[in-house]
Amino acid sequence: MELQEVIRQLRQAVPEITGVMVASTDGLSLASDLPEAEAARAAAMAATALGLGKRIAQTSNLAGLEEVVVRGQSGYMVVYSAGDKGVLAVAAPAGANLGLIHLEARGAAQRIAQVLG
Repeated sequence: MELQEVIRQLRQAVPEITGVMVASTDGLSLASDLPEAEAARAAAMAATALGLGKRIAQTSNLAGLEEVVVRGQSGYMVVYSAGDKGVLAVAAPAGANLGLIHLEARGAAQRIAQVLG
């Protein structure tokens, strides 16, 4: 399954999502439904957030990192680990159903990990 198809399925499963980005762990944009100019910056930030989240989880004895959630006044950015090589970032508005987003995005992150090997 290709990365754009994973993005399409995730957006279909959770219509309130406003953006999806798949990046490499070194911050390169691999697939996205964001504007191209925004995609490069979002990929770098997502990879950085994932790296910092992993470090915090390790030092705090939280075991394996599942996701990093950033909540602002107007919405969320949730970053998921997608195997050893990938990062999935999902943007959603304030009031979004985070439980549904987590459920669908965790499955998408597993599919991304398979695609990236």
